[in-house]
Amino acid sequence: MDSNPNIDTVLVSRLIATQFPRWKDLAVRPVVSGGWDNRTFHLGDEMTVRLPSAAAYSLQVEKEHRWLPRLAPLLPLSIPVPLAMGVPAENYPWHWSVYGWIEGETAKRQRIASLPQFASDLAAFLVALQRIDATGGPAPGQHNFFRGGPLTVYDGEARDAIVALKGKIDTDAASAVWEAAVAATWHGAPVWFHGDVSWGNLLLRQGRLSAVIDFGTSGVGDPACDLAIAWTLFEGKSRDAFRGGLPADEAMWARGRGWTLWKALITVAGHIGVNSGEVEKSRRVIDEVLADARG
Repeated sequence: MDSNPNIDTVLVSRLIATQFPRWKDLAVRPVVSGGWDNRTFHLGDEMTVRLPSAAAYSLQVEKEHRWLPRLAPLLPLSIPVPLAMGVPAENYPWHWSVYGWIEGETAKRQRIASLPQFASDLAAFLVALQRIDATGGPAPGQHNFFRGGPLTVYDGEARDAIVALKGKIDTDAASAVWEAAVAATWHGAPVWFHGDVSWGNLLLRQGRLSAVIDFGTSGVGDPACDLAIAWTLFEGKSRDAFRGGLPADEAMWARGRGWTLWKALITVAGHIGVNSGEVEKSRRVIDEVLADARG
């Protein structure tokens, strides 16, 4: 089978027709901004089909089918709940999913009615998620790129990026933030975390946070990785509202800055001369993290 299959409406229609014939007459349409880790399609008006785009993401399918139905009733906002799991076929090599469609628009800053209120609502969701019994939940690993594990997994990448960006960012300050993050070891009991709390995975209705989607990098462990949005979207009053709503100590905030800094560093280092837009966005995140660390 092709390791990088062409995922389009023709493939999805064939998979549905052969594996779930009760839905074979429903229209299949690509979802606008259908994602990178997965390709997403409308199935009729009330469902979506989600197919991993590469082998690395295929590990997440069975995890989501096992755990999301258990998490959903315990959370204050809507999350995706799988309706059916497809199997490899039609030269598509991985398991895939059918989900119920969740109404809403992605949380672009200009669409959010009140950023501090949005931040408070998101913090309340994460607190509720962390309070769910984590017994038997998926520990950090390949399935979620080690989100929720120790930052030392990415120590080499972060340090290499800092060296590569000498003269382009404040590398002394970046090194200090990274050292503090790595030193702030997690000693708590594992809790549930989302793993990719970003505006594209948060949905709005009438300007308010209404749903959290894409739990592919979820797991149980250190929830510090879920703090990244404090520097990628929030600032000032909204960052204060987010921080005030979470039971996170200074060490967790240090690790949260570390997760955010790592991702921004490797993005800048990997896109210089290739994608100026990505570089500029990630440089702003670096600036926010370093400024916040300085207090």
